[in-house]
Amino acid sequence: MVDLAARAAPYRAVLASRIRAQRSYRSSFRIDLLGSLLVGLVELGEVWVVFGAVDGIGGVDLSAIVLVFGLAELGYSLADLAFGHCDTLPTYLRAGTLDVFYLRPQPLLLQLVTSDITLRRLARAAIGVVALAVGLAINDVPWSPAAVVLLALAAVSGIATFAAMFVWAAGAQFYLIDGAEATNAFVYGGRYAATQPAAVWGRPLKMVFGFFFPMAFTAYLPVVTLLGLPGPEWMPGWLGWCAPLAALWIWALALLTWRAGVRHYQGGGG
Repeated sequence: MVDLAARAAPYRAVLASRIRAQRSYRSSFRIDLLGSLLVGLVELGEVWVVFGAVDGIGGVDLSAIVLVFGLAELGYSLADLAFGHCDTLPTYLRAGTLDVFYLRPQPLLLQLVTSDITLRRLARAAIGVVALAVGLAINDVPWSPAAVVLLALAAVSGIATFAAMFVWAAGAQFYLIDGAEATNAFVYGGRYAATQPAAVWGRPLKMVFGFFFPMAFTAYLPVVTLLGLPGPEWMPGWLGWCAPLAALWIWALALLTWRAGVRHYQGGGG
């Protein structure tokens, strides 16, 4: 236990310094929080406008999609807070500064994950919490111990799934170098897909965002299971219970991609 605390000390020191630096410039920090909050509100407003104009889309009405949005937004925002700065890896690769990480006696991925923290992303998480609370209040949720367990599993698995997507994208950059937009199509596109009913996806999208990158398991399928809704083609209603398995799958893919990328990397060439 003492050894674990000692190993974690450098990471805590780095994160604490990053947090102090952001809070030192209070006006800038507040503006960042407000901007992030507005983005989340606009996205929630988009869902409200689209689903408020119809009785339902893909078997999901406005009250259910608010619950889907809340779960997906909360999971993505917390994963983005912890792992989102993995996006900076292409910059390190192009500049040749990633080699500095190899000089430190800590694992490369942990260094990258703890290299920064962006507190403004907490505003997006707050939007997710509010949407989730509203969604649970306006839906006729059949509360039981199983429902509570399902909701908890969905929330934790969603965070883990989105976090794995960031790690997968970072590992792929060792091969793509300047191809962040290619992976963003799956990371940020997947985040958007997670807030939509998978019933409206075509079969190719169901294969990509339903099973290969299991975005449907972050929110939509758990909500279908929680509310007792009929699942779409290839996705029966009980599949929401498999969210932890989906998270394990995408983490296995992410770590394999990361390991292959690290082995492929030959240095900055400087």
